[in-house]
Amino acid sequence: MVAPVVGADRPGYPWRARSGAPADELSARIAPPPGATRVAVAAGSFGDWLRRLPLLPRDSPVRLYDGTRKPRQDVHEAVIDIDVGHRDLQQCADAVMRLRAEYLFAAGRFDEIRFHPQPGAARAIEWTGGARRDGWDRFLVRLFAAAGSASLDAELPRARGAPLPGDVLIQGGYPGHAVLILDVAADASGHRYLLLGQSYMPAQQIHVLKNLGDARLSPWYDAAALNGAGVATPEWRPFKLRDWRRFPR
Repeated sequence: MVAPVVGADRPGYPWRARSGAPADELSARIAPPPGATRVAVAAGSFGDWLRRLPLLPRDSPVRLYDGTRKPRQDVHEAVIDIDVGHRDLQQCADAVMRLRAEYLFAAGRFDEIRFHPQPGAARAIEWTGGARRDGWDRFLVRLFAAAGSASLDAELPRARGAPLPGDVLIQGGYPGHAVLILDVAADASGHRYLLLGQSYMPAQQIHVLKNLGDARLSPWYDAAALNGAGVATPEWRPFKLRDWRRFPR
């Protein structure tokens, strides 16, 4: 079940103008865990936008930036219908920044498309092209080449309250890793479950992660693990409460 949204002003997916082909939406293909429903989000919010992300056809492999198949094809539930570029750049934190930037662009919030590539430094990489898409790919290359998990970790404040779609689990470093909370569901008691998306190294298509540690719950993850042993994704060490971040609303 898809949680209700308020209003009808919902940003689209500008990069798909290149294909125009119909696609499944994430929330239509992936049901919440039994006994849970998707948490309510505001129409037009980052979380609402994420749960409507277009997906490639079922059983699509994850491909690397050079078009070859990722060696591990056992970690993904679905592949997001978004390009990865032709260079080894759009990796983990880059994928998080890409989706955030695409959302802000689609929402017309152009002045907010900026990231700080050096932890603790004021210098920003900003989008200055307004509503034009020409130059967008060059902006992304410049951003991905300069920023990463360490800078994004330093830039985002720690989250409070309960996990929400659009939150980030991140361990900054060289290398570090980041996954994006694409959706959140909750049961009648308020227990929450997370749907996670990632890119990885080398640069590869953004994909929805399976939960290899709990086949019954997969592809969802138990949010309570953040307070304990951690949320264990297939290709990285567990994420804990200290790794939970949130973009400005």
